[in-house]
Amino acid sequence: MRALLITNPQATSSNQLRRDVIVSALASEIDLKVVETRYRGHAGALASGAVTDGLDLVVTLGGDGTVNEAVNGLLRAPGAAGERPALAPIPAGNGNVFIRSLGLPADPVEATGHILAAISSGRSRRIGLGLAGDRYFTFSAGLGLDAEVIRAMEGLRASGRKASDALYMWTTFRQYYSVTDRRHPALTLERKGHDPLDGLFMAVVSNTAPWTYLGSRPVNPSPLANFDTGLDVFALRRLRTVSTAQVLRRMLANRNTPPNGRHVVNLHDESGFTLRSGRPIAWQVDGEYMGEHEYVAFRSVPQALRVTV
Repeated sequence: MRALLITNPQATSSNQLRRDVIVSALASEIDLKVVETRYRGHAGALASGAVTDGLDLVVTLGGDGTVNEAVNGLLRAPGAAGERPALAPIPAGNGNVFIRSLGLPADPVEATGHILAAISSGRSRRIGLGLAGDRYFTFSAGLGLDAEVIRAMEGLRASGRKASDALYMWTTFRQYYSVTDRRHPALTLERKGHDPLDGLFMAVVSNTAPWTYLGSRPVNPSPLANFDTGLDVFALRRLRTVSTAQVLRRMLANRNTPPNGRHVVNLHDESGFTLRSGRPIAWQVDGEYMGEHEYVAFRSVPQALRVTV
């Protein structure tokens, strides 16, 4: 088996000793080439090159951003779908939401062991993905408050702050109370054959559950979402303190039913829809800030990606 390991040296939980152990373990079983990413988008270019070179496997050692770049590189490179390398993600970021959703351990060395066992037994599976505009996503995308928080976090990290759950919580509270517009909803969700759903402040689109984590605790606005169905949507028509706190409590309650209420919108197993905004609004894909847009079309892409886990 010929494989490429894409490693992000800036990943939150990565260090040289762990990388050396993982590289040694993988190289003992497969023909491995190792490349470190040097800039944003580099992982996508490397994964695309793996398709062109006819490799069997792309392994990522990084966070959800590295995985997302690699996935887009794999799927947008020229070539027949059956010839594309499989993906094997190893966690090294802060959240590692996609990797945890696949059932892999949060520890990168343990996850490497699981992947080596899967390679040895020839085990892989195909999963569905979401498509937001022209960008594939593995676990979630969103417009509104969550994207604003990610934008603020990217600014803090660029200034030297290290990502952590505590920093995310502080940034979320500051954004909620001091920055985001909680008076004038801008979003409308449009589906073929249905009336528009307007007056939305924020919308989270999930391809699997959970949406994210607070430490080891899942945050689950759409607990029915999974890789074998279409997309799920969670949206809010109100951002007042009491109602938002009630919804957040239900999202943390580890239940199999989504939060409900007069000001909550839940959709399950959707094949496609559009989110339109009356003003430029922040949006994110797999925890990566994508700028401000007024229109994003979403589509479910079944069986899009082969993963070795």
